[in-house]
Amino acid sequence: MTTVVLIEDDAETAQDICAELGDYGYLVEWADDGIKGLEMARATKADVLIIDRMLPGLDGLTIIDTLRREQVRTPVLVLSALGAVNDRVKGLRAGGDDYLTKPFAVLELVARLEALLRRPAETTARVLHVGPLQLDLIERNAIRGGRAIELLPREFRLLEYMMRHCEQLLTRAMLFEEVWNYKFVPDSNLVDVHMGRLRRKVDGSGEPAMITNIRGEGFVLRAPD
Repeated sequence: MTTVVLIEDDAETAQDICAELGDYGYLVEWADDGIKGLEMARATKADVLIIDRMLPGLDGLTIIDTLRREQVRTPVLVLSALGAVNDRVKGLRAGGDDYLTKPFAVLELVARLEALLRRPAETTARVLHVGPLQLDLIERNAIRGGRAIELLPREFRLLEYMMRHCEQLLTRAMLFEEVWNYKFVPDSNLVDVHMGRLRRKVDGSGEPAMITNIRGEGFVLRAPD
């Protein structure tokens, strides 16, 4: 059975989710506060995590950030009553893979879980290499030619995806779907903002550019000539 860890302090909401997901064949383990939830997420080999943003003891974004720093790569669906763009961006930047605003239909929750679980299995290689650039998936660090690159969680995921698809044109729609898990292209410059920051970190002063913006089409990561 597919195992889900649900961290949600509202008992009625949690019981509804547990019951509905149980009908779809999911095994749900529930924690009603952030501290217990973090321990459950660490101890349980879950296939996916559902984490509410506002929790007693420890807030949801802190839980996600902590797990990502501990190299826990389990997909995370963030739940929140906060639906503004800035709130969604904060949830995704913390390391969440998708964001669902309350109130929501259970069918949409199930669909989003299915989308997260359909993601292709990651390669087992510990370190990715493209030219002088290397990305350690276990230690969570990046190096270019001996120069350490400090990356935020979303930048790390973005660079990982680009390195796995080096020399390929990656459109904004592809990046929204694969890195942010959006199934639509929002009216937002989110990709461009993240890509601009990533390019400044990867392509240092005096170094040949590795990330290229193909105007109107997307982005390409290439090893320098």
